[in-house]
Amino acid sequence: MLEERIFNDYKEAMKARDTLKSSVLSLLRAELLNTAIERKKKNLNDNDALGVIRKQIKQRQDSIEQFKIGNRQDLADKEAKELEILKSYLPKELSPAELEKIIDEVILSTGAIGLKDMGKVMKEVNARVLGRSDGRLVSDSVKARLSGAG
Repeated sequence: MLEERIFNDYKEAMKARDTLKSSVLSLLRAELLNTAIERKKKNLNDNDALGVIRKQIKQRQDSIEQFKIGNRQDLADKEAKELEILKSYLPKELSPAELEKIIDEVILSTGAIGLKDMGKVMKEVNARVLGRSDGRLVSDSVKARLSGAG
């Protein structure tokens, strides 16, 4: 289980006195715990945990952007290191070719013929992708395919 792996990695980081990794994992663990409490669960399943990790990654990416705009490269670098730690818990990303194949299969199976079917296609594609690709990339690819198909 992903939550368990994060907790074990946190303990290892504490033992190794890796302050950066232990602080990132400590914050992540707190977010996982808060999300579990919110959803009235004892533990989160891997999909829920991945959702929390993706949210943390998005926050880091936004922070990096803002720090670069504010000319604070030192803080942007720190956030980038934290981002790499968080990304290590995500599943392997799909290649563009693999994503296109999934999109094509879904369009065929749902009988989608244009942009009006985008919601139906996105729902099915997201179920198959399960976080192995960036949501914006998936959306853009589906839109491009459907506008070409319609």
